[in-house]
Amino acid sequence: MRNDLENLVTRARAARQNAYAPYSRYAVGAAVLAKSGKIYTGCNIENAAYPSGLCAERVAIFKAVSEGEREFTALAVVTANAGAMCGACRQVLSEFAADDAVIVLAPARGKRRKRVTMKRMLLDRFGAMHLRSKR
Repeated sequence: MRNDLENLVTRARAARQNAYAPYSRYAVGAAVLAKSGKIYTGCNIENAAYPSGLCAERVAIFKAVSEGEREFTALAVVTANAGAMCGACRQVLSEFAADDAVIVLAPARGKRRKRVTMKRMLLDRFGAMHLRSKR
């Protein structure tokens, strides 16, 4: 798993180079590891109409889902300062990742990383099971 995580961070760093962030200047890259073993990458894409932009994490996840993936075992996110994922990205990832899925937050330069599980990243999460419950 360690090599997989290193590879994910490397791929997320490369994806970060494609970020389109002319407004915030906060470039983000992400790489998600599907249960199939395939890796999908994404970068943040901003827009002058701010709500129209999309985070790197969701770009990577949506790319993977559009290719037929439904389960993810790990995600790496690279920012200038190893910043945390936003709530929307956490919720979207939780749709496709088990509680033990690993999330690595890494800086663009350096080795200091944060590593957490999906369960820890989004405690008491809302999911499909809530929609199936009796009303």
